[in-house]
Amino acid sequence: MVVEAASAAPAPAVVPLTQTVCAMNAPAATVTVVSKQMVRPDGSHGASSVGDLRLSVSDMPMLSCHYIQKGLFFPPPAVPMTSLVSSLVSALSCALSVFPALAGRLVTLPDGRIVIRCGDDAAAVEFYHAVAPALSLDDFLIPNADVPTRMTKYLFPMDRTVSYEGHRRPLTSFQLTVLGDGAVFVGFVANHAVVDGTSFWHFFNTWAGLCRGAPVQPPDFSRNFFGDSRVVLRFPGGVGPAVTFDAEAPLRERILHFSVAAIRELKATANNWKRSDKFAEANGKLVHDSKVQSGCREISSFQSLCAHIWRAVTRSRRLLAADATTTFRMAVNCRHRLCPAISPLYFGNAIQSVATTATVSELTSNDLRWAAARLNATVAAHEDGAIRRAAADWEAAPRCFPLGNPDGAALTMGSSPRFPMYDGNDFGWGRALAVRSGRANKFDGKMSAFPGQAGDGSVDVEFCLAPDTMACLLGDGEFLQYVSHAQ
Repeated sequence: MVVEAASAAPAPAVVPLTQTVCAMNAPAATVTVVSKQMVRPDGSHGASSVGDLRLSVSDMPMLSCHYIQKGLFFPPPAVPMTSLVSSLVSALSCALSVFPALAGRLVTLPDGRIVIRCGDDAAAVEFYHAVAPALSLDDFLIPNADVPTRMTKYLFPMDRTVSYEGHRRPLTSFQLTVLGDGAVFVGFVANHAVVDGTSFWHFFNTWAGLCRGAPVQPPDFSRNFFGDSRVVLRFPGGVGPAVTFDAEAPLRERILHFSVAAIRELKATANNWKRSDKFAEANGKLVHDSKVQSGCREISSFQSLCAHIWRAVTRSRRLLAADATTTFRMAVNCRHRLCPAISPLYFGNAIQSVATTATVSELTSNDLRWAAARLNATVAAHEDGAIRRAAADWEAAPRCFPLGNPDGAALTMGSSPRFPMYDGNDFGWGRALAVRSGRANKFDGKMSAFPGQAGDGSVDVEFCLAPDTMACLLGDGEFLQYVSHAQ
């Protein structure tokens, strides 16, 4: 059961809101929401209203996606809980003054354009304070076991809310959950038509930094990611889109850890390096990402890891025909790929999905280098011209992004090990212990890559797979030889 009670007297820029009790199919242990507050931008950082921000050609396809749900576990803070909540709320109010769009709402104008309306009197976000006295970190961070999704879903508000609902619901929501052992989880939920992963973690870092008194890097609200497009997505009657996959299909979810040594070995194999090359790379002497290897660009560490995963998951899907086409999709950050480049602090979605395909027999009969080279070629080709062609193709046939795996042969890699999930997210209580996500946008074949907690170049990958596929994957020795442990 999740209980929502009236909040205590709020701090400035916070509006209390009383809620009724809401019963859900929760586990025996309970997560209880003891307060819910509406937090407004306080304006103390001098950020004026940015007015209406039009959704770009990269924002609009995300209207059918769930809100992003990501959060961090922390060890027990050495401060009283009342002070901790007050500090989080106060810093959140300040952060929203730097990012006023995140306190806004979506509005459809008479001509069909959808904008983020910022800075009106209704601008506010939800902040929940929850407790789970019968639960501890050990209930969530279980070694060599599936993620306990029946519990993690209660760490996030707005579960499986579709981004179009930002017309009626807040664009962001936050939850602090205090466990029985004193550990805490800070959850952040954000509309995917408003932010991509880069903007999401920029805000998270800003919020944490304000708790520590760190300087602020304001976002760039310029609408220069094809902002002059006149194309609109129309939803007759104001009824928005539904997600494009079956959110209730059975899944197993597990986080697997790939050490820096394992990733280095995969990269060396993908690039066909000799032992001397591998030794030099391990000692940091091969530092040019664009280095040419056998006539092609150097295959990156992440591309090598993705190739390893693509081949292993495809092997584990035992019912796929040899001539079936398997697809590996990944999101590409376009900020630095455009000419001229747009700001790395650009606020919004500046991503495009790129797909690499192969038949099952091609992928399973060829080696890691073959698969990694295909991924490398796809990413390398997605520069300014390809980005603009993709945008033009979308404008010719505007549609929501078809997230999912309808043929059972696809993988989709989300998030990025380059996102500052641990670095920059110290709220003043020390480094986070683990990243976790909610149930948003999860289907068979959805992967998410997180940086390793140690900050040493290791990577954690969240696997969401059909139960039989997961069972096969966890019995695949060729795959597991590169897995250090399951977090």
